[in-house]
Amino acid sequence: MGEFLSVVVPVHNEELVLPEFHRRLSAVMRQTGMPYEIIYVDDGSGDGTAAMLLQLREADGAVAVVELSRNVGKEAALSAGLDHAGGHAVILIDADLQDPPELIHEFLREWRNGYDVVYGKRTVREGESWLKIATAKWFYRVINRLSDTEIPTDSGDFRLISRRVVEALRELRETHRYMKGLFSWVGFPQKAVLYSREPRYAGKSKWNYWRLWNFALEGITSFSDAPLKMATYLGAMTSGIAFLYGLYFLVRTLLFGNPVPGYPSLILVILFLGGVQLICLGIIGEYLARTYNESKRRALYFTQGFHPSRVQLQLQSEEHTKTVGDGPAA
Repeated sequence: MGEFLSVVVPVHNEELVLPEFHRRLSAVMRQTGMPYEIIYVDDGSGDGTAAMLLQLREADGAVAVVELSRNVGKEAALSAGLDHAGGHAVILIDADLQDPPELIHEFLREWRNGYDVVYGKRTVREGESWLKIATAKWFYRVINRLSDTEIPTDSGDFRLISRRVVEALRELRETHRYMKGLFSWVGFPQKAVLYSREPRYAGKSKWNYWRLWNFALEGITSFSDAPLKMATYLGAMTSGIAFLYGLYFLVRTLLFGNPVPGYPSLILVILFLGGVQLICLGIIGEYLARTYNESKRRALYFTQGFHPSRVQLQLQSEEHTKTVGDGPAA
């Protein structure tokens, strides 16, 4: 089998944008001149996305559809797509058309130059608020300061990864997944391609600020134990301050007496120490909860249906025929 490309597209309630996205993506993939498949992973959509994906598969033999049993989140949906992708190179892209499919040609060029991971790096983020852009910028600064794994700034899941990177990622089955961190953690030669990110073609973003906050916690706790160390240092610092404060009151009482009890200062100290303890317990609880979830070793996802592409079935059949033909004679 020659070089074969797979495109993994996680989708959740994207019926408004799917026709235009598939038209643009298919045009780009045909221009590559290589056999390809487009794997749509339906992450428990509640609109007409599932039916539309099956219609696309009927009309286009390059389309494969993975139907997940429920909404498991984008990170697990990406993993499901990688598990079903058979290409020598796998391209990951969202269906909202914020990431231009036309950039795939540049990805392929760098892949042929020897890079195992070629990722898009955003220079402009149109259609996003200044608050979202600012918080994203600070998040990357924080996580790269805390983590030993350098995560490229202003990059998303839009990228090309080689076959050996796919196989490496398949071995990482943790429940709490931060895919951008895993792409960097596995290593191999990586190259950034600059591009301008466009506004959504249609529909609304599924990422509100609460989900983004939880996603940021996922990334930090998955790739750094610095918050645990910070809790230890904060506890030690607070204890030291409390000891010095107590020593100060002891000396003052011995020298000058204590005619008026310090009720306000006492309440202040109690509230301060109680707040520090709750913060430290919360940090420990975040890691403990993730350890508990990982210990259960549950599956990342379940599929309620898989519809392979006719292109891949044909290539597999040709490969099988060639293997049998090249075997020893009876």
